Amino acid sequence: MSAATSAAARTAPAAASAPASVVAASSAEASAADAPAACGPLPVLGRDVTVPLVTGGEVTYAALDYAASAPALQRVWDDVAAYAPYYGSVHRGAGYLSQLSTDLFENARRTVADFLGCRADDQVVFTRSTTDSLNLLAAALPADCQVFVFETEHHASLLPWRDARVTYLDAPRTPAEAVTTLERALAARDPHGPALVCVTGASNVTGELWPVRELAAAAHAHGARIVLDAAQLAPHHPVSVQDLDVDWVAFSGHKLYAPFGAGVLAGRADWLRAADPYLAGGGASRRVTRRTDGGVDVEWHDSAARHEAGSPNVIGAYSIAAACKALTEAGFDALVAREEYLIAKVRAGLAEVPEVRVLSLFGDDAPRVGVISFVVEGWNSSHFAAALSAEYGIGVRDGLFCAHPLVRTLLGSDPGTQGECGAPEAAPGEKSLNAIRVSFGAGTPDEHVERFVTAVRELVREGAKWRYRT
Repeated sequence: MSAATSAAARTAPAAASAPASVVAASSAEASAADAPAACGPLPVLGRDVTVPLVTGGEVTYAALDYAASAPALQRVWDDVAAYAPYYGSVHRGAGYLSQLSTDLFENARRTVADFLGCRADDQVVFTRSTTDSLNLLAAALPADCQVFVFETEHHASLLPWRDARVTYLDAPRTPAEAVTTLERALAARDPHGPALVCVTGASNVTGELWPVRELAAAAHAHGARIVLDAAQLAPHHPVSVQDLDVDWVAFSGHKLYAPFGAGVLAGRADWLRAADPYLAGGGASRRVTRRTDGGVDVEWHDSAARHEAGSPNVIGAYSIAAACKALTEAGFDALVAREEYLIAKVRAGLAEVPEVRVLSLFGDDAPRVGVISFVVEGWNSSHFAAALSAEYGIGVRDGLFCAHPLVRTLLGSDPGTQGECGAPEAAPGEKSLNAIRVSFGAGTPDEHVERFVTAVRELVREGAKWRYRT
């Protein structure tokens, strides 16, 4: 470390201490019923924002669309604010602030590696998002690679493999069926070429947890590698590359309570080192020289920098690292226990409304994160979501959730004309062509889910107080 970097490290802004409201559970066996006492909601930005209602007055906004973008943790925002005056160009200068920013950027990489339980020789590449991470990996696939992906994936992990030979697997109805379906497909593949399996850790539609460790074992038994889409898993459960035995993991900061548009691809280095840089430019190149014929020769880095050309998003990377630290210090045992308590509260409330059908692949008893999708008999899903917002100040999501094949399978609907993540709406009384999704996490107060359950019950029994158009 240079003298300037050493000096910068000594005066780097210290991370804020864990919020006083966060108390770790005394053991991993903390029950869902005890969760509120074990761990309160973590402070997040926007927790005091009020929104107008069409019926008059205002109410504190209930953000229940965590699966799209979770609100930033106050702790993360405070850490970034403490660093902001020290912001400088990363890897580009000898000045104090540049050295400090470089040090924080590379320390963020190590923090993320620790958070993910990476192997010693794994690389952590900062990207823009989960989508960007998986497209990067797709661009790094060896020639003639076979890819196996379930139709149940989010489009971020369903669509990037356009230049590979792709086998799309039907939606399984149990975790065991997922494993046997993959084993059958891998057994029938060409055993001589490279292969990759892409699987989600938790569904962005149903919230159900997938048998990642078992799928990884199946992949490796047949000579394939596996990448885990942890966009919905990492904010809710600990993720360990080594314990799950996956080759790569991808996730987004904006779902991990970290703003500023950054993501991560972490895992084995060999395919990444062998591939052309994801972007060509400064930072990815170690040496560039002119040839006598007028062209240029380029020697590329073989570190993570190979795929991080251009000035990096240091604030995005630092915010992800801050979120990793905040969640680790809060304690996943306590966070998981409290989320299970909220899940049980929402599911019990929805079960009391006969007109509501919760969507599921694996059944009611399947473990899940705080993501629940449903349809309401006799209701246009977009109208229902609009009423939740306009009349109760509750933000949810309606549509196909960028997982069109999965939602159509769950609804039994045919493809139609739809927008990016939406779908055509059914007429009153007809079968729904899309769904409503409620999602929550570490920053969700009890009152938000209680208000949601009450709102669903009142809308179904009493109808909307306003007229809505699609």
